[in-house]
Amino acid sequence: MRLPTWIAQHLAALRAVLVFTMLLGLVYPLALVAVGQLPGLHHKADGSLITLGGTTVGSSLIGQSFTDADGNPVARYFQSRPSAAGDGYDPTSTSASNLGPESVVDTIATDPEESSESLLTQVCERSRAVGELNGVDGRRPYCTDDGVGAVLAVFRADGLTGPVTRVVSVNQTAPATPFVSSYEGVPVELAKPGEDYVAAGGLVTPIRGDAPADPAVPADAVTASGSGLDPQISPAYAELQVDRVARERGADPAAVRKLVDAHTTGRALGFMGEPGVNVLELNIALDEQFPAR
Repeated sequence: MRLPTWIAQHLAALRAVLVFTMLLGLVYPLALVAVGQLPGLHHKADGSLITLGGTTVGSSLIGQSFTDADGNPVARYFQSRPSAAGDGYDPTSTSASNLGPESVVDTIATDPEESSESLLTQVCERSRAVGELNGVDGRRPYCTDDGVGAVLAVFRADGLTGPVTRVVSVNQTAPATPFVSSYEGVPVELAKPGEDYVAAGGLVTPIRGDAPADPAVPADAVTASGSGLDPQISPAYAELQVDRVARERGADPAAVRKLVDAHTTGRALGFMGEPGVNVLELNIALDEQFPAR
């Protein structure tokens, strides 16, 4: 007896669902797991974890901080690049900061919890800190000496034109000193929490300052990667840290530099990306060859 057409169609659809569920929901995933356990792939498939003395210390694919309990950099270690993933290098919150080149004005609210730093101030702050840590000039163009964005809100008599009537350093508050005392003859004021000087008609005016055109602190030392998980730094940032690490460990800088070279990888396929230094692997090698005093 032939089944009615509509029943036959539903049975065919049911068989198709069962077959594809088995193939794509069970067989295919298990096949990938099996392939991942083949020699040469096992380590990568399991997350490229690095284990020392039976303890997992991290992954060669995910960056991490080398700081003390208060969040201060541990001077005997090479430091990673900044991270915008969660509280830092959080694989469950991988993301960028979503701040771009036009993010130059801080939000200074009356409630500190509602305040936020612009990308420019974050870069200035990081560059100043990296410079102090490594004993180099941390100044950058468009940054103040106290590590915030050197940006003025300039008010003019006719809006966009006319004489300047008022000038505010929008990223500095009391008790700071304005990074310039005057602009076009008008004294510069400090910003007050809760005030929106851009909405009030102030023209955003970044001031370059006298910082060198080519900063001593490389870009990857002050900006987070797109994922926030980058485990590598540029050879330039590693070189910047060599003398400090060698001094803290009582080692020859040339020997530390040789170790950096050994942990520097080139461009993928010889032409894609940039050379990089894996910070975790380098610091592990440092502890093995030059134990901290």
